[in-house]
Amino acid sequence: MNSATYPRHFTATAYIISHAEVLLIFHPKLHKWLPPGGHLEEGETPPECAYREALEETGIEIELIPQENIWIEEWNAKSIVRPYMCLLEEIPAYKETPAHQHIDFIYLAKPIGGELSFGAKWMSLEAINLLQDDIEIFKETKQTLKHLLENKI
Repeated sequence: MNSATYPRHFTATAYIISHAEVLLIFHPKLHKWLPPGGHLEEGETPPECAYREALEETGIEIELIPQENIWIEEWNAKSIVRPYMCLLEEIPAYKETPAHQHIDFIYLAKPIGGELSFGAKWMSLEAINLLQDDIEIFKETKQTLKHLLENKI
């Protein structure tokens, strides 16, 4: 895919980590375990999207874990929470939605409140390792989770 032929959408994702476990949802369309996330709404910043999507999809309120960077607080420019990483993701066509790409701002977060909703589940690294790559979980999701949980980030 290239940007000349496929549209790009901005998305945000939150890897919510607590006590050596990560909070995942079972995505109904993709039939895979994923961290909560979704498309930015009009006027929304990526961090605002990560907060909203985490609450909507898991019932859990989060605090984003800031990444090391310079912080600006001026009248004409203000820092927002920097993502842990960014991915360019290939999204195949589905029903009426044509193929496109996601520019995904990926944040690390910790839970601070709320009540776990149906379909969300805390998973250990051992449980994640049992999931089949690209069948039950995307390979890159598993790779990221292994890095985060093995390094106790």
